[in-house]
Amino acid sequence: MKNRYPSCGGFFDLDSLKKQVIELSQLSESQDFWQDQQNAKKVMQKKSQLEGEIVKFSKAESDFADVKSMLQLAEEENDEALILETENEIKKLRDHMNEYQLESFFCGEADQNDCYLEVHAGAGGTEAQDWAQMLLRMYSRWAEDHRYSIELIEESVGEEAGIKSSTIKISGAKAYGWLKRESGVHRLVRISPFDSNARRHTSFASIGIYPAIDDSINIEINDNDLRIDTYRASGAGGQHVNKTESAIRITHIPTGVVVQCQTDRSQHRNKATAFEMLRSRLYELELRKKEEQNNSVDKNEIGWGRQIRSYVMQPYQMVKDLRTGFEKGNISAVLDGEIDEFLRSSISEIAQV
Repeated sequence: MKNRYPSCGGFFDLDSLKKQVIELSQLSESQDFWQDQQNAKKVMQKKSQLEGEIVKFSKAESDFADVKSMLQLAEEENDEALILETENEIKKLRDHMNEYQLESFFCGEADQNDCYLEVHAGAGGTEAQDWAQMLLRMYSRWAEDHRYSIELIEESVGEEAGIKSSTIKISGAKAYGWLKRESGVHRLVRISPFDSNARRHTSFASIGIYPAIDDSINIEINDNDLRIDTYRASGAGGQHVNKTESAIRITHIPTGVVVQCQTDRSQHRNKATAFEMLRSRLYELELRKKEEQNNSVDKNEIGWGRQIRSYVMQPYQMVKDLRTGFEKGNISAVLDGEIDEFLRSSISEIAQV
């Protein structure tokens, strides 16, 4: 196995990575390194990211060598059990390398970053709000299965069930790279548990994904372009949250972007988080303009025209991505967070363009 693999149309040099890690390690050992803690944190994050790539590649090389040895031994011994075990290991290695190859296309400026995930219920009251909560659970389960951390930023609960909207932050390596194609409208067809006549209903909810960014990316925001409102937080949080106007809503007037935060009892900290989210949203809008792939969701048009995926529970069971054509019949597993195949097919599609 060569020490190079394709990345964003070029090649990824393992020796160069190791050299960068050494340089960053030397930089971190300088006496004044921690005087600028913000910059030091960025350096250490970069070092950790590069080390992770090296470990991943080295493990792939080691696994390949092990499988090669197993196969040679199995053929020499004509051991059917060992041959079967070797075939299973080859499949695991192939799946691992396929995912590794997909990650090599995460060459966007923010693809390595954490991300924010927003869900908004479409028209339809309780039925749509329940569907929005089901989607939030699906992505939360996916994040947990991949050992990402989840932070609730804001949530507006429905009157009877479900949620009107919610925002969470998903933190972990390449979170934005993996999820960025999930933005769009998701459609559910099922027999409604809220309909006493057991009729089939169609519900819509929108998902928005945007990257968490740091100060290394300059986003200019004019204070005159902002409207800042405070309000009492809803949902979990105890008496303090409900009695004080600690929640923050910021509207960026030129773009119409609205961000909200009620995760903390401190209005000051909520405001800081909301500004961080606003910078991320504005950055994502610029990214989409540059890529000429403006997939942002109009929350006033959460319906047929903007669908990316359909989830059908009755009269048959099927989840289908309307962009790639990939489909899966086990809808329960999908709603329980097993969406990797949909993510891979979506990333593969843009990688082939």
